[in-house]
Amino acid sequence: MNKRIYINGVGCISPQPTLDTHSFLENVVSVEGNRLKAIDPNYKEFIPPEMVRRMGRIIKMGVAAAKTCLEDAGCQIPDAIITGTGLGCIEDTEKFLGNMIKNNEEFLTPTAFIQSTHNTVSAQIALLIKCHGYNFTYVHRGFSFESAILDSLLQMENGRASSILIGAADELTTNSFQIQNRMGYWRKKPIDSLKLLEHPETGTIAGEGTAFFLLDEKKNSNSYALMQDVEMLFRPESSDEITSAIHLFLDKNRLKTSDIDLLLLGLNGDSRFDPVYNGVTATAFPDVPSCGFKHLCGEYMTASSFGVWLASRILKEQQVPEILNVSKKPPALKHILLYNHYRGINHSLILLSQA
Repeated sequence: MNKRIYINGVGCISPQPTLDTHSFLENVVSVEGNRLKAIDPNYKEFIPPEMVRRMGRIIKMGVAAAKTCLEDAGCQIPDAIITGTGLGCIEDTEKFLGNMIKNNEEFLTPTAFIQSTHNTVSAQIALLIKCHGYNFTYVHRGFSFESAILDSLLQMENGRASSILIGAADELTTNSFQIQNRMGYWRKKPIDSLKLLEHPETGTIAGEGTAFFLLDEKKNSNSYALMQDVEMLFRPESSDEITSAIHLFLDKNRLKTSDIDLLLLGLNGDSRFDPVYNGVTATAFPDVPSCGFKHLCGEYMTASSFGVWLASRILKEQQVPEILNVSKKPPALKHILLYNHYRGINHSLILLSQA
């Protein structure tokens, strides 16, 4: 990308106390089990009380994170809103389908159906802040958030927008958790979430959350980081293919592997998928400090958005929280590469640099 695009605001709701932009993983939450639930704020502080009770949980999370992000950036109305979600508004979808079966497809209220569509989060944000610009939601499973980033970079590169609110949101319901549990996604035995990466086994911990970022062409005193580039790989056949893609990606951005100060990996403690990260790290980044982040947020299709929030905060604060258990202390913090994959299918690279 020719333009310098800054992250000027962030808002994140996760299983950790991340919504407060004045603290940075100071009071980490540990859970004994196989499921991490996002910490809900007082939504009445962000949404009119008469609207709160009609909103699904994922919509409330998205609105709260988006408003926090805009306030953090000092922006009232962005030029566009672009979001990503892996499974969308599951809770409202379940309500609608349940009522349809219960009432024999008769006497159905439209609210749950209206709020079950995947673009409801970005649409509700636009309605509340009165943003009439470009509004798009990507539903590409493990590429959902990355697709939103790519679209945002293209919009700004082509001069169609100078500020864009981008984000991602995914929720975990009891039904979706149980279905994925039967598919072998989650750990069978409870485990301390903070020790997840220390004890690799079959399965991982389920997670959920939402994160929003305000991208802007102009740098200000609150700028967190530069959003440099994003790359997606679908079903790479080997670690060599991934390593080659990483070299090409960095070369396109005029960097070498030795220029990366910190490697953020989507390690989730699942012995079936984590070896991919280990192989790539040993081959392409043998001397680069690295760490995982999903022991803090759990695994979900847009978990990379939490990783981008984390990388943005690290670059702004110029420190790596101890809870990340980084392999060794980085000598500098100028470039962070986030490498994540969802169940070995959707692989992505996101490059952020110091603002």
